[in-house]
Amino acid sequence: MWNKLNKSMLICQMSFGLSFYGVMAILTRFFLEDLKYNEADTMMVVGSFSSIGPLFAIAGGFIADRYLGTYRSLTIAYFAFAVGYILLIIGAITVNIPLSLASIALASYARGLMSPSYPSLFKRTFDSQEHFENAYPINYSINNLGAFISQYLFPLFILVIGFSGGFVLSCLIATLAFVLIIYHQKSFVKIASPIDQAPVSKKNWTIFGSLSIAMILLVFFMFSNIDAGKNIVYAIGAGAIIYFIGLMAKTYRSEAMKMGTILIMTFLTTAFFIYYGQMMTSMTLVTINTMRGDLFGFIPIAPEAAMAMNPLWCMVAGPVISWVFSNLEERKINLATSTKVAFSFVLTAIAFGILTLAVKTIGNDVIIRPEVFLAIHFFQAFAEVIVGSMVVAFILKVAPKGIENFSVSLFSVSMALSGIVGAVFSTSIALEKGQELTQSVVQNLYGSYFGTLTFWAMVMVGVALLSSVLIRKMLKE
Repeated sequence: MWNKLNKSMLICQMSFGLSFYGVMAILTRFFLEDLKYNEADTMMVVGSFSSIGPLFAIAGGFIADRYLGTYRSLTIAYFAFAVGYILLIIGAITVNIPLSLASIALASYARGLMSPSYPSLFKRTFDSQEHFENAYPINYSINNLGAFISQYLFPLFILVIGFSGGFVLSCLIATLAFVLIIYHQKSFVKIASPIDQAPVSKKNWTIFGSLSIAMILLVFFMFSNIDAGKNIVYAIGAGAIIYFIGLMAKTYRSEAMKMGTILIMTFLTTAFFIYYGQMMTSMTLVTINTMRGDLFGFIPIAPEAAMAMNPLWCMVAGPVISWVFSNLEERKINLATSTKVAFSFVLTAIAFGILTLAVKTIGNDVIIRPEVFLAIHFFQAFAEVIVGSMVVAFILKVAPKGIENFSVSLFSVSMALSGIVGAVFSTSIALEKGQELTQSVVQNLYGSYFGTLTFWAMVMVGVALLSSVLIRKMLKE
């Protein structure tokens, strides 16, 4: 099942995890401390950075399907990551806000170009759909291994090498992925989409260049004008879904029913990733403000590095989930993807229930131990791996061949919409500059917010189970 090409892609995935999430781990403090942003604006920028990239997977899927192909799109994406981090280095050294925003705009564009192309090319390195579906959770764990290492170590590294040094490290790692995919060019092109095997016309290069410039400028504008930016995200997300519905109306009924199931899964995924997005926004803020002490009394951990607990558990979850579902299938127990998503919401409700209990019962010292967040991330990570790996595999299984990449990009659209919605929600717990964090503030402000999220996670369990029944009927037709 495994060969040199899919192993090389796993290294590229690891490089992405190390570089992108390394930047993510230190971006909150960079904006708060060096660029002097307040808590609310910082959460919106960081939340947007985590979500706008997936949003532009719509354009990324369109570019890969129509103009460049999957391999070329992926190669350009890795190059754009490296260039974006170079700009971020300069922005950190000069404490330049516009340049820093431009750099994360370019990185967001690169992620949008990469998101639909990577799974499409990765799928082609396997000899069967079954092998791909069984291997994709492993790929998810590899990404999370990179994320864990970077999110744990980068906050410690910057104490020695500063923010600019951390960004240099991310740039070097991203460059490794670019070099590796170039090295295997001939082998990748052989298995890639037909458009990759033909030369690109000047017209297509011109269209691609124009789209790229427009997207990067748009993302920069969105980061610079957050209020207008979030409305743009809503508009683009709605436009993508309307376009997809338009495609459904033009195809055969059997194909349209399959595409309809993708829309249902997009809704469930959007709801789920509102919770995932809290890790980069409200939960990071809570850890910075309340988490103190070493993990188990001897493992040093910076407050903003608490998000590293998520990929730590994801590394464990990937093989476990792959093994569990493979064994169930061998016993002829085939759970629908939406049923698996329902189970993810059960785990999410447990995770946020623990967080709610922790903030509601916090002491006068306003301190929450790291072990509490370790337990929270355990449940949320298993939920995330189920949704992150199984939904993409489901979409690739039912999507019409001609719009495969665009269909996958709807998964990224759901991540983008949920990221912005989640960031907007999280600003409700932001404190004003100089406001004191007291026991009462944590219990009432944080407690009410996370309690509400816990309640709606329980509601979504029922919604997902009802969706499972509907999807099963649609696929039968």
